[in-house]
Amino acid sequence: MRVVIRELDGEVQNRVPRTWSPVRAPKLATPGEKAQPSLRGERRSLGHVSQWTRLCEITIPLAIENFLHESSQQPLTIPVEILQLEEKLGEPVRVHNDDKLRRQKLKQQKAAGAGLSLGKGKTKSKVPNQKTSAELDSPSQTLELDVAFSKLTAQEEPAPTNREPARIRKVKASDLPPLEHVFAEGLYFTLSDIVLLPCVHHFLVVICKKLSEKLVEFPLLASWYQRIQQVPKVKATASKCGIQFLELPVLLTTSKEKHPKLSDVPGVEEPNDPSFIGGPRPTMTKLMEKGIEVVFSPHPCPTWTVDWNTLPAAVSPKEGKMSSDRALRKQQQLNNLIYMVTKQARPGDRIVDFCSGGGHVGIVLAHMLPSCQVTLIENKELSLVRAMKRSDELGLTNIWFIQANMEYFTGMFNIGVALHACGVATDMVIEHCIQMRASFVACPCCYGFIQNTCKFNFPKSEQFKETLSYKEHMILCRFADQTAIQLPPQRRLIGKQCMCLVDLDRARAAEEHGYSVQVISMEPASCSPKNNMIVGVPK
Repeated sequence: MRVVIRELDGEVQNRVPRTWSPVRAPKLATPGEKAQPSLRGERRSLGHVSQWTRLCEITIPLAIENFLHESSQQPLTIPVEILQLEEKLGEPVRVHNDDKLRRQKLKQQKAAGAGLSLGKGKTKSKVPNQKTSAELDSPSQTLELDVAFSKLTAQEEPAPTNREPARIRKVKASDLPPLEHVFAEGLYFTLSDIVLLPCVHHFLVVICKKLSEKLVEFPLLASWYQRIQQVPKVKATASKCGIQFLELPVLLTTSKEKHPKLSDVPGVEEPNDPSFIGGPRPTMTKLMEKGIEVVFSPHPCPTWTVDWNTLPAAVSPKEGKMSSDRALRKQQQLNNLIYMVTKQARPGDRIVDFCSGGGHVGIVLAHMLPSCQVTLIENKELSLVRAMKRSDELGLTNIWFIQANMEYFTGMFNIGVALHACGVATDMVIEHCIQMRASFVACPCCYGFIQNTCKFNFPKSEQFKETLSYKEHMILCRFADQTAIQLPPQRRLIGKQCMCLVDLDRARAAEEHGYSVQVISMEPASCSPKNNMIVGVPK
């Protein structure tokens, strides 16, 4: 049986979550049925989101409501939250595998002959301190706009991509140009943009009427306001809600020194810990003094491998149109996860592949464990379309597909698995498994994206909390991402040690909930720079 749940409404995807609680199977969606928003879903999401999402969806609307109530008073005070939003829009965008997009951007810049010189994470233009809001949508940002708007409509097949020339591929990641914001959360149009639109609109109406001289302080916000009008159906929908878009003048983005710093704004304080010492070594030494050292559990069967040659072609990662080298590494990663899952699975078990992507893990499990039920959860439609095609070729009857953010999943299951779940997504997977008393096999990724949220605070375990501050733990997370093959060996070693310590904190936190947990390094280590596995079994 195959179940597909989608939330599409016209050209703009309105992804309202569906939840289901199956006894043996998820409830089938009625053809053409539309998901209805629910307060339960809204409130539940507040516990899982990041501080940034909370700013967009809760704090700013409340701040603008107060601002409008006070708009008759003089002098008016600009909400601190608007300053935070303007500052955030000026930061480089970070997305999964963003180095690929940044290399494409570098190739585009070189082809345009813009005369850009590379710096560490920055590009310098001919006029470094000024650019107009119109230039924000000029060829210098064509790549970001193309990527952003390509995600607003689902396509059956991905657009063909040409591999970058060697001179582009060899550029260090630290020297690649940054990606710039298109929408509020980065490149992609999300619920945050919808929530922010009426807030920003009413803010700009007041500013244009009463404090027009202040408008120059918000060029990025104005650019976002103009850009969001290009999203299909936004203008028509806004008009029905009584929003008539303003015609804003061309603004200049000046050097950062002319922008107000949040630390200079009353009511905004930056954390100050006089005992804090930067760098990973003091933090690692501090842990060692408390008896917490970098130790991996031995791999139970480092030479075990799936017999890929005897499996149907559609099971192999090569079906995902990868290069042969990448497909081999993906097979090696799957060998590790599949071994851990198959040794725990029993007939009739329900297995959930969180953040499933194109189904590399879930499809192999469904094929090798026909007596188990496998569910793939992924929020990108195109990835699920590819997984469904491969499933059809194999004729699998024990696999289901759910398109949703994983935090909305409420089904019962026995084993949860996630390959390279980014940042706190790994923590969300483990949390789901703990709530269901299910085993888990998680391979973390993007440690640099880890941060405190309304639900998770780091460090997570009591043992680490007694030793490290949040700031010290973040140092470990940042250095844990420095494991790329092109980095010096000593630097990669420190990165690997930091990875282990971050995952040990996760393991200790799960142990506090009655789990037996191991942190294991994948074999061979070359299969991925992010080659840790956290394997947990309820006691």
